[in-house]
Amino acid sequence: MLDNIIHIKDKKPFTQNEIYILSSVFGFLIGLFLFIFFTPNYYKYKGPVELEIVPGESLSKVIDSLYEKELIPNETVMHIAAFLYGAEKNIKAGKYKVENGLSYFDMVELLLEGSPSNQKLITIPEGIWQHNLASLVAKIFNLDSDRIMELSKDKKFLGRLGVAARTLEGYLLPETYYLFDNSNEEEILSKLKYEMDKLFEPDSVKLQMLKLGMNKHQILTLASIIDGESNIIDEFKRISGVYHKRLKKRIALQADPTVQYLIRNRRRHNKVYYKDLEIDSPYNTYKYVGLPPGPINNPGKDAVLAALFPEDNDYYYFVADGSGGHVFAKTLSQHNRNVNSYREWRRSQK
Repeated sequence: MLDNIIHIKDKKPFTQNEIYILSSVFGFLIGLFLFIFFTPNYYKYKGPVELEIVPGESLSKVIDSLYEKELIPNETVMHIAAFLYGAEKNIKAGKYKVENGLSYFDMVELLLEGSPSNQKLITIPEGIWQHNLASLVAKIFNLDSDRIMELSKDKKFLGRLGVAARTLEGYLLPETYYLFDNSNEEEILSKLKYEMDKLFEPDSVKLQMLKLGMNKHQILTLASIIDGESNIIDEFKRISGVYHKRLKKRIALQADPTVQYLIRNRRRHNKVYYKDLEIDSPYNTYKYVGLPPGPINNPGKDAVLAALFPEDNDYYYFVADGSGGHVFAKTLSQHNRNVNSYREWRRSQK
């Protein structure tokens, strides 16, 4: 045994030929590594290509997006490059302009150390009319409000967004957003539409619409009326319950917000006069039974959910109570008493 051990220790580890072969293999692997990871990857478009990474987006999803946009030829190699950089949790959300000819390592460095566009905060109030939304967005992002309004009715743009209605009003979700400050009109409208679409994705919502016998357009229309009726979220489902019963029994909704929608460009305040109730328009829910042709504003999430899941109650009427809320009634006689009380309160304020 001792002789064998001595023999092994005396033996040279590699022959000259073996060293040459190993060096060649190692050199080849190094060359292959450099070629794969440092060679520029060219895309076929006129660059630069815009890439957006939203907060919380996973590295795998980002790589999928790079591959789908044909900015990289191989997802696996990109995963390896990102792993070598430890980029799994270090990529930065933002909007990037990807120049043509970046290698895999260049791409990783861009996502880790690049300078994505800054973001701006915007809060869009619930129940906002489309022209007010256009003015708000235009002011904050230095865009053209007329262009926003044009896009809101552009059939081709609506088609790309999957909207079969005549306007985007009602299909944009009011919320607080961080949006890239170099976003254009199309990008912002698309983002708000996408966020509204997400409310209708759950199976529970789809089943509820089947149960109600209503489609997305009808739900958004009803939600916009609910949002226009009250600023108190706790009332939304109760108001929804009233309207659902009136729709079912073919009783006119008699909703003031639909008339306010008709006169919104005629006077500075939203007060509805008796003469306004005679306006001949399908949006006038005092003259026409059922829902108006479409949403009268952009309803918020709570109003949409209220339209989908109304309160089960016995109320058919409601009127303002003078303190920002409403008084609900089951019978017309009770409602008339509530109306008289409200009118007396208004006279007392004068």
